[in-house]
Amino acid sequence: MLNKIRVKDVGQYLGQEITLHGWLYNKRSSGKLHFLQLRDGSGIIQCVMFKGEVSPELFDLGDKVTQESSIVVTGTVREDKRSPLGFELGVKNLEVIQMATDYPITPKEHGPEFLMQHRHLWLRSARQTAILRMR
Repeated sequence: MLNKIRVKDVGQYLGQEITLHGWLYNKRSSGKLHFLQLRDGSGIIQCVMFKGEVSPELFDLGDKVTQESSIVVTGTVREDKRSPLGFELGVKNLEVIQMATDYPITPKEHGPEFLMQHRHLWLRSARQTAILRMR
């Protein structure tokens, strides 16, 4: 079995092409760029997809992938002082293992009743994860 690289360890691979497995935590797009945040349980890393560096089909996939979809991202680790990790991944390839549909917990305000009914999903949020780590 191959050793999988974890987000928390990407700093060891600066300048190298690696593959990360995880879930799409969040994303945002800006014309010729997609910023995909990959979460794997050890942390979250920003994966940057430039339109000119990938095929049109792959760039379109980056636009269509939904929150909490299972993904595999291959790219080059580069330093980024703005990142909490200090690194980001320049995307070369994106593979969707499973596309999540109708994910009810999105980055917006929800009432306590809704959040308690979806607690298993709410625990994936950054705030809830931080609270659990404190204990």
